[in-house]
Amino acid sequence: MIGPGPGHNGGPVLEPGGSWRRHCWSKARADLLPTLPIEVVRKRVHRAAELGLDYRTYASVRAASGHDVVAFLFSSNALRVMPGQDLPEDRACKLRRLCAGRIGLAQGRLAPEALLAAAEGALDAAHPAPRPFAGWSESRARLRAALGRIPSDQVILVGEGWSEREWSEAARLAACLDVERYMAAG
Repeated sequence: MIGPGPGHNGGPVLEPGGSWRRHCWSKARADLLPTLPIEVVRKRVHRAAELGLDYRTYASVRAASGHDVVAFLFSSNALRVMPGQDLPEDRACKLRRLCAGRIGLAQGRLAPEALLAAAEGALDAAHPAPRPFAGWSESRARLRAALGRIPSDQVILVGEGWSEREWSEAARLAACLDVERYMAAG
């Protein structure tokens, strides 16, 4: 099914059969969920814990993307790192326990090397973040450069604010999580 075209206001579908399709989708989704073997659910609960996510968030990201999460992008704003400051200990502990790639995005005057040094081993790499108010193509290019060969639909951005949410959309990442939600989980 093709999504709404330009100018669509996001309201309900007015063409015939919309409610029937919605019913069929809901039923198919409900029929799928109880059929997961308990061993699969246990493995996914364990994986969610390894990623520092609650199970519900992990399951929804996995269902939406169809893939496991292999890496995280963290904005320097989300990490609370400014020039001349170290990564706060609560964030450093959470990142060190993370069983996935950990990539920092240095914003503003903070150099990627300074972010990496401030993280003291809690990040695997650091790259420049997209500039403020950058277009989608520039944002996508910066984030793709940071990811290298990692598929974008297997990456979660942990950020703060609407502009960072737009980065996630521009790069077609698996999800964007607010930093406070991520730090509170797991």
